[in-house]
Amino acid sequence: MAPTAFSHLSSYCEGAGRCPLPISLVATLSVAFTVLYVLPFYLSPITRPSPTLSRDAPSVIRARIRFVTVSVTLSTIATFYILATRTNASPLQMLRLLGWYPIGIAEPVKTLLLTALLFAGPLLERAVIEGRWKGWIRGQPLHETLTSWIGWRNYVAGPLTEELLFRSLLVPLHLLAPLPPNRVVLLTPLYFGIAHIHHFYEFILTHPHTPWAPSIIRSLIQFTYTTMFGWYATFVFIRTGNVVAATLTHTFCNWVGLPRLWGRVEPRVAMGGPVIRAKEDSSGEEGKESKGSLLWSAAYYILLVMGAVGFQQCLWTLTDSPRALTQVG
Repeated sequence: MAPTAFSHLSSYCEGAGRCPLPISLVATLSVAFTVLYVLPFYLSPITRPSPTLSRDAPSVIRARIRFVTVSVTLSTIATFYILATRTNASPLQMLRLLGWYPIGIAEPVKTLLLTALLFAGPLLERAVIEGRWKGWIRGQPLHETLTSWIGWRNYVAGPLTEELLFRSLLVPLHLLAPLPPNRVVLLTPLYFGIAHIHHFYEFILTHPHTPWAPSIIRSLIQFTYTTMFGWYATFVFIRTGNVVAATLTHTFCNWVGLPRLWGRVEPRVAMGGPVIRAKEDSSGEEGKESKGSLLWSAAYYILLVMGAVGFQQCLWTLTDSPRALTQVG
């Protein structure tokens, strides 16, 4: 790979009193930024969930978006202050280190293509088996996102603020500490995963009659998934030096959701009244439906495996960029 502007991060640490940043300082800032992002949700009655107030209520979503915007802004100011006082980076170099400049188009496009390979099976299920491709052509998902506060949170505000904080701010700070890039990829997503544990508290507040065991299992699954996604997003961010690539990848993964790993794939039932069949037709129709379901299931799981193999084969190629912050691996 060609040398990048940040192949030698030590060049920003020359001079007395400069970096590498102390690990204790980086860890303290990371914890502080994470707490600052989550804690306001529970300090205000307009954002704090309860059995009578859901996190999906439009008023709660609007208030939370305002809070996280302020939190990320304060964390960004603190990060720029650390970079200005503890490194030799110029303002333009700081923007490059945070993945804000220059914003190339190739990196987001290649990263989305790579991520789509991993979700090839779920994309087949949504587009073809469930018949959503016509709505996609008409731009229906975009319209629903921009006209729904839940969509705005899940696909715009959430991915943008989380990637700005957990990738654009935390990753450069860790790269400027005496930590190898591979360890940064593994370590920083833990803050991202921990930041989602508060959903356990929200869930037991809004579902007081649900036993604790399923609630804990649900939170552990969410922590595992968000941490694994964090590993991927951090890898993408370091390899591309592009926060937009990480943000669009986050949005895409939120939209697709967890892929189906077992069970039969069933075509979506068409809207309309019930279909009345004669008794002699029932067994034949059920047999056709069962056969069709088996074929769709086979296609789904074959494509899921092929997509995973393609993802592994293209991982390094489609994330390669001259704007990479440093080399990984």
